Amino acid sequence: MKTAVVTDSNSGIFGDEARELGIHVIPMPVIIDDHTYFENEDITQKEFFDALIGNRKVTSSQPSPQSIMDVWELVLDSADEVIYIPMSSGLSGSYQTAAMLSEEYDGRVAVADNHRISVTLRQSVMQACKLADDGLSADEIKTRLEEDAYKSCVFLTVETLEYFKRTGRVTPAAAALGNLLGIKPVLVTRGEKFDTYQKVRGVEKSRQGVIDALKKEVETAYANYKPEELSIYSAGSFLDPADAEKWKNQVAEAFPGYHVQYDPLSLSISCHTGPNAAGAAVALAPGV
Repeated sequence: MKTAVVTDSNSGIFGDEARELGIHVIPMPVIIDDHTYFENEDITQKEFFDALIGNRKVTSSQPSPQSIMDVWELVLDSADEVIYIPMSSGLSGSYQTAAMLSEEYDGRVAVADNHRISVTLRQSVMQACKLADDGLSADEIKTRLEEDAYKSCVFLTVETLEYFKRTGRVTPAAAALGNLLGIKPVLVTRGEKFDTYQKVRGVEKSRQGVIDALKKEVETAYANYKPEELSIYSAGSFLDPADAEKWKNQVAEAFPGYHVQYDPLSLSISCHTGPNAAGAAVALAPGV
């Protein structure tokens, strides 16, 4: 039995990497001035951030039902089953839509709600690929992913609260006061919506706060795991590649002995964080 893996571009997996892994990726839509674009298909990161910084109307959306079904049906031409891994149901309606659509496929499509986003969603996809290679069915992979759903944690900080204000995540008054005082939130999610972990002043202190929070998480919640049993990720929406490399190195220096990977935040996340957000995460390594 062949089980195919499908995810969305919130995972940060695109193009050649997706083809090498043998997976299919549904692009997340972003809407700029009422025109819909698809990540990694008809809009570049530069074009996206130019629009965002230029105060154009930029929002995110979930994939349309038709786009989801088109990919499933394409994949099912050569596979027996599909395991679909969308972004967390706590942050998007994508899972609920996909779960409803899967009922029309006579058990050939399983949709996993494993409460992941960005780099931790990537980890889930890698785990699903390994389980599919081991011969597990779509339903068995769904069960395994959902059992481990909350064995991950993401910390994130933003350069400005302006973009949270635009998308309604904070009030205009709170954003204005926060920006005036230089207050930067360190946010955390373990699978649902982002909550405030702490508030600090200044960009550098907030980024160090992300690292300190992740170190504490690893030393407590993941104390029984060896470095090779964990995946440490860095992520960001940096405009300058040198800043992205600096952030990756800063996270890597804090976790000697761990493999640390860097991924750009997807455009659908960057709509809300704005440019130069910095994040770091931990999850169980694929196969653990």
